[in-house]
Parts: sequence; structure tokens; C-alpha cells
Amino acid sequence: MTFPYYFHFFGHRIHPHLLMEVLAYFLGFQLYLRQRRRWPRAAVSVEQNLWLIVGAIFGALIGSKVLAWLESAPDYWPHRFDPQGWIGGKTIVGGLLGGWAGVEIAKRRLAIRNSTGDAFVFPLILGMAVGRIGCFLTGLPDHTYGIASNLPWAVDFGDGIRRHPTQLYDIVFLTCLALALALCARRPYPNGQLFRLFLFAYLLWRFAVEFIKPRYTYFGLSPIQMACALGAIWVLRLLIAGRESTSEPPALSATDGQS
Repeated sequence: MTFPYYFHFFGHRIHPHLLMEVLAYFLGFQLYLRQRRRWPRAAVSVEQNLWLIVGAIFGALIGSKVLAWLESAPDYWPHRFDPQGWIGGKTIVGGLLGGWAGVEIAKRRLAIRNSTGDAFVFPLILGMAVGRIGCFLTGLPDHTYGIASNLPWAVDFGDGIRRHPTQLYDIVFLTCLALALALCARRPYPNGQLFRLFLFAYLLWRFAVEFIKPRYTYFGLSPIQMACALGAIWVLRLLIAGRESTSEPPALSATDGQS
């Protein structure tokens, strides 16, 4: 297998990252439309929901870009006067934290007090997993691979070095996380708790897996790890001190409505 692995449709060659990213957005949004009907506690009006989506999109775009630039500052700095150099690059962690911040800002402006994140959990997991397929098929240019490894499943992305396929590790983790959260969703839980558990678990995972990735470090940690640590601490605070009443009606199964 050669990397990048291009797809061919009707005589056209399509980059794997582009195809999987579009597919991730499409599938994630379709699942969100289904999940939104299954989480009435997270429901808001159509107009409010559109503003929340706008907040999430712009927050995720800004967060993913800023953290990507900080993560690879030595690579971006020489191209700081080239607009093309600032267009590429984004990070899932920055997108999650930025999108979360964008939604919270929009909720404040709209005076929405109830948590709306639970309906996003499984669409986010699905979209992230599909997107990681594109990262894997892109290979070295995507900069999401791991360090050199002699493990049997290590992958040579084309430079003769066998590496940890950390993109596939992410997919496996997200699959296990989805199963665990689906079990949690079968029991009564405070509104918003599912999203916080998802975010907390993923931030811890990313903090750990970054140790087997090439990275620029400051005081022993990469910017992504610093963001993960700060985000996890904040989410843990919400899990412990910001819970809503557990007297709410039981949650529907997270798997209801999924195809």
C-alpha cells in the first residue's frame, strides 16, 4: 500500500483526507439530526440551534488553527509571511475545545441555561473516527503518525521507517469510548454529563498518546498536551462541582436511532 492512498471516481483522483473529512461532516451531521430528537433535554429552538452550530463551527475553526500553529510553531514560523502557510493545519483537540467555547459563548448570548452537548457526543465520535481514516491514508504529509516502532502492526508510510499508526489507535479508542458511553447512557444521568465524560476521556487519551508522536515540547510537554491537561482539569471541575440534579427523567438509549 502506498501513501497517500488516493481514491478514484469516474476518472478523477480524490485525496483521502478531503474525501474522509467531507464524509465525516456529512455522517456526523446526519447522526446529530437523529440524536437531537432522542435527547429532548438538550433540545432548543431551531433558531437557537442554528446559532449554537455557528458558534461551534467558528470556535472549532479558530481553536483548531491556533493550537495547530502553536503545536508546530517552528514549522510555521519560517512561512509566517506566506498566506498559504497559515491555511493548512488543524487539530482535533483545538477544534473540540474551541467548538465547546464557541457554543458556550453563543449560549450566554442567547440566555440558554440547559446543557446541549449530549446530542453531539456520538456524532462527534463518528466524525472523528471517519476523519482519522483519512489521516491514516494520507500518511506522512498529515503529520499524525507516531514515532518509530518495531511492533508487528507498525506501518511504513513511505519513508522506510516503521511507525506507530496512532491514527488507528485513535479509531480503536473512539470505538471503545462510544461503547462505554452508550452503556452509561442507558442509566439516568445529569444533563450534560455524557458530553463531559466524552471530552474528559478523550483529552486524557490524547495527552497520553502524544508521548508516542513526534512533537515539539516546552517544559517536557507539547502545546496539545498542555491544552489537554488544562481542558481535562476544567471538565473534571464541571463533573464534580457543576452537576445538574440527578432527579431528571432517565435518558434514552444512546443507540436508539442509529443505523
